[in-house]
Amino acid sequence: MTPSTAEVKVKDLNHCGIIAGIIDEIGLVEEIDKIIASHGNQKVTTGQAVKAMIINGLGMISSPLYLFPKFFEGKATEHLLGEGILPEHLNDDCLGRALDKLYQEGVTKVFVTVALTAAQKMGVKLNSLHLDSSSFHVDGEYLETEEIDPEPGRIRIKYGYSRDHRPDLKQFIIDLMCSGDGDVPLYLRVADGNEADKSVFPKLIQQFKREWNLDTLFVADAALYSADNLQQIQSLQWLSRVPATVKETTTLLTLPDELFDHSTIDGYLIAECGSYYGSVKQRWLIVESKKRKQSDLHQLSKRLTTKKNQAQTQLKQLCRQKFACQPDAEKAVQNLRKKLRFYQLDDVKLIPHFSHGKSGRPPQNQLPTQVHYQIDASLIPNLNAIALEERKAGRFILATNVLDKHQLSNDQLLIEYKAQQSTERGFRFLKEPLFFTSSVFLKSPKRIAALAIVMGLSLLVYSLGQRALRLALATAGQTIPNQLGKPTTSPTLRWVFQCFMSVHLVSFGGVKQISNLTSERSHILQFFNSYCRQYYLLS
Repeated sequence: MTPSTAEVKVKDLNHCGIIAGIIDEIGLVEEIDKIIASHGNQKVTTGQAVKAMIINGLGMISSPLYLFPKFFEGKATEHLLGEGILPEHLNDDCLGRALDKLYQEGVTKVFVTVALTAAQKMGVKLNSLHLDSSSFHVDGEYLETEEIDPEPGRIRIKYGYSRDHRPDLKQFIIDLMCSGDGDVPLYLRVADGNEADKSVFPKLIQQFKREWNLDTLFVADAALYSADNLQQIQSLQWLSRVPATVKETTTLLTLPDELFDHSTIDGYLIAECGSYYGSVKQRWLIVESKKRKQSDLHQLSKRLTTKKNQAQTQLKQLCRQKFACQPDAEKAVQNLRKKLRFYQLDDVKLIPHFSHGKSGRPPQNQLPTQVHYQIDASLIPNLNAIALEERKAGRFILATNVLDKHQLSNDQLLIEYKAQQSTERGFRFLKEPLFFTSSVFLKSPKRIAALAIVMGLSLLVYSLGQRALRLALATAGQTIPNQLGKPTTSPTLRWVFQCFMSVHLVSFGGVKQISNLTSERSHILQFFNSYCRQYYLLS
C-alpha cells in the first residue's frame, strides 16, 4: 500500500546532523543539565535549548543568522533535539530563560566545565594553553542602569580600544584560552568593554591554575610581559613575546647575522640568551622570520619614502627662516637634526644677509647696519640608522621561564608561540556574521554575556569536530575532496557542512529515510562518530 501524499513529510537535515552528533559525543546536553537542573513541566531543558542554539549558530554557513524559532521551521527538529520538541517550543521565552540561567550559574564556570569534560573525552592534549582577548562591538543603546549596576560579575558595555576599528560603538571583551592541539577553546570569560589585557592576564592565568589545577604551559602575547606580571606568575610555566619597548631588546634585535643559527622549522633563524628581567630568571629566544622579514622590509621602504618627504618639507621650512644671530641658526639646525632619524643634514652653511634697516636706496658708502642669517643644507640618508632598521626586520624576541631545554627546546618554544594563532583563529570564527541575534535576546549585558557562552560552545563543537575528522582521515590514510575537487586530509568543517546542503529526512507511513545521501556524503560520514551517522540513519 502506497502512503498518501498527505502522509509524506520532508524535513531539512543538511549538515545539522553532523553538528548534533558532535554535541552528543561530547555529552554537552547532559553536562549542562547536570549543572542547571530542569523543572518537571519544562518541555525543553537548558541543555537542549543550548544544543538548539548551537545548531542554529552553526546551521547558517553563508549568511547572517538571527536566533529565531523560525530557524527550526521545516527542520527535522524532533530528530535533532529529541522526541516531542517542536519548533514552537523554541520560542523567545524558552531561549531567553536558557540564557538567563547560564548567566546566573556563571559564564566562565559553565563553559570551562563543559569544555574540559569534552576535551578529556576527545583526548585533547593540554600541554599548552594560548591566551588572548578581543573586543566585540554592539549596535544600539544600552541602558545606563545596566552599566552602573553594582552587581558582582555584571559586565559593562562601554567604549574602549576597538580591535574591530569601530571606536564609535560600545563593546565588550572576550578572553579566550585555546589548546595548541586542535585550537580547542577551553576557557572563556566576558569582561567590560574598556578592560586592559596587561592588568588582567596574570590574574586569569592564576585563577585558571588555582581552580582547574592543570599542569600546562601558558602562552600569551606581549600584553602579558611586564616586570609586575612576571612576578605574579613566576611559579607557573609561561611563554610570551617580549615587547620592543623593553630596553634590553634594542641591542638584541640588531645582532649580527652570524650569531644566528638555522631552526629546524623552515624559514626561521634563532639565537638564544639569558635574561633576568623583572628579577625573574628566564630564557630569551631572538627569532628571525624570513617571510616576516620580506614584509617588514617592504613596509620599511614605504616608511623611508614618507620620512624623506617629511624631512624635505622640514628642511625647506628651516631654510626659509631668518635668524637674528648665528647661535639661533645653529640651535635650529641642531633641533632638526634631533628630529631626523633615517636622514641627516649635510653641507650645512650659515649665509649672512646684510641690510640698512630702512626702506629706499641708502646713501653712497653707507655701511649696512643690520644682518640676519639663513641656512642652506642638503639631505642625505643616514645609512647606519637604515642598516640597523633593516637588520631588525623580521625579528622578534620570545621569553619563557622554562629553563630546561630538554623540557622545552628552542624549536618547541617557537612552535608553541606560532600556535598562538589558535586563539586568533577562534576570534576570527566568532566575529563572522554567524552569531548576530535579535535584540529580544540581547536586551541586556546579562544576555550578551550568556550568548558569549553559546558562541564559545559553538566554537568548541566546531573545533572538536574538525580535529576529530582530520585525525580519523590521517589514521585511516584516507582523503575527501576539497573545494577544488582535490583530495585532502585536512578539510575544514565549514567545507564539509557545505557538502551536505539539500539533505532531507523523509517520513512516510512511519518509515524514515534520508534523501540525497550520495555516495560521496556517505564516504565523508564514515570518518565521523557513530552519533553523527545515526542522524543520517547509518549504522
